[in-house]
Amino acid sequence: MEFSLFYFSGDGSTTSRDKYHLLLEGAKFADRHKFAAVWIPERHFDAFGGLYPNPSVAGAAIAMITDHIQIRSGSVVMPLQNPLRVAEEWAMVDNLSKGRVSLSFAPGWHPNDFVLYPEKYAAKKEIMWRDIQVLQQLWQGEAIALIGGNGKPVNIHTFPRPLQTNLSIWITALSDETFLDAGKIGANILTSPLYQSLDEILRKITLYRQALAQHGHDPQSGKVAMMIHTFIDRDMDAVRRKVKQPFKNYLKTHFDLVVKSSGDLRFSIDPNTMTPQDLDDLLEFSFETYFNGKVLMGTPAYCQTMIDNLQQAGIDEIAALIDFGVEFDWVMESLDFLKDIKNSYLSHPNSLPKSPILV
Repeated sequence: MEFSLFYFSGDGSTTSRDKYHLLLEGAKFADRHKFAAVWIPERHFDAFGGLYPNPSVAGAAIAMITDHIQIRSGSVVMPLQNPLRVAEEWAMVDNLSKGRVSLSFAPGWHPNDFVLYPEKYAAKKEIMWRDIQVLQQLWQGEAIALIGGNGKPVNIHTFPRPLQTNLSIWITALSDETFLDAGKIGANILTSPLYQSLDEILRKITLYRQALAQHGHDPQSGKVAMMIHTFIDRDMDAVRRKVKQPFKNYLKTHFDLVVKSSGDLRFSIDPNTMTPQDLDDLLEFSFETYFNGKVLMGTPAYCQTMIDNLQQAGIDEIAALIDFGVEFDWVMESLDFLKDIKNSYLSHPNSLPKSPILV
């Protein structure tokens, strides 16, 4: 089991001068204590996640203050980007970090994000898979044929050349289809427990490893990382007291975003008819639902048991989401507990095999 830090702040609207303090200090902590990576998302036009409109910019900052951890996007929304620019920007980060870049990709989901490219919304998944291939060609130094401003064809290479010959690829996945498609191209998986049970995760990972094997990839080489909200303290009462209001605020920002997205079936509630008490009741219910099994929040012993269960479901890495509004000092104390759990897996590695492959 490996461990990494994941960022997805719910308060992109803050005017604080130190809004990236936790990002930078957390990255330095992870680097000192031999975590696997730091993940930075791409989000646009909303307070939820809006601290991170460009993960390559944040990645460049992290590259300059760390020496060991991988710097990962979590995720590049490929249909909102030109693969030429993705290749250029991340090759620069790869150089600044001395070869520590790894990228996860997603098709995007919120229609408002696609004001950048409204014509791409309907075919966003197809575009993502296509442009990942284009990016891999560019990363390996191949030229792609395009049309210049004068209407004439031109072969384009991107620069600077990255230090890594092969780019490690991840796919952000929740559906069976995406797990299978990631296996087809030999990509790793980034997933979340928020909308799926452990049994569903095990089943999807089994499908993923089948797809790896069926398409000529080593079925045990693919990694599955679990993005999970994380906070650890000495006793459960302290955890609940420190996380409850910040996490409810975080959930409210997420709820505000989701209801702006037409057609999202997870929420059948009309926000225009909700009273303040209705909203608080909903957030209270959501907090209790997440707190009881969907997040890594609790004592070290509780969290270690939960991590063991995730490992049995086939998870290879805990991507601990830490920036959901808890006070900075408390988050850093929580990271000390997480570090100790991480080190326990290094000292006494679990010999559990990865999920079975039923061919």
